Amino acid sequence: MITKSELLQHWLGHRKLTRKTIEKFPEKELFEFSIGGMRPFSALIKELLSIDVPGLKEMVTRETTPFSHDLPLSTKEELLTKWDEDTTQIVEYFNQINEDQLHETLKLFGMYEFTIISHLLYFIDNEIHHRGQGFVYLRALGIEPPFFWDRY
Repeated sequence: MITKSELLQHWLGHRKLTRKTIEKFPEKELFEFSIGGMRPFSALIKELLSIDVPGLKEMVTRETTPFSHDLPLSTKEELLTKWDEDTTQIVEYFNQINEDQLHETLKLFGMYEFTIISHLLYFIDNEIHHRGQGFVYLRALGIEPPFFWDRY
């Protein structure tokens, strides 16, 4: 229904919106604020950072490596810098995946066995899910989140 290139543009649009969401957080609340026992937004972002590029790299190289969400990023600036670096790497790795490979099964991180397209859709869905949590946090803090449609 859509091309591989259109899927990448769709994902990159979500990454732009998630970046805008990170920017809206005050520094302290980005790392400390939570509701109902959920993780702070910084931890959710670290999860995305620990999965997306390493997962794409594994899809391309077929070298399995375990992942860890415990990334040494302790400031908003460090998170945003890593986010931007990873966005560039996402494009590079994504473009190395052949369309014929999208329906191949891959046991990502040695744990999750699905088709490559299923993994990619999970990456996008997981980002949307966590960004939604970030929107709730921002509203609870009295901060207007970015418009959900503003992915450009």
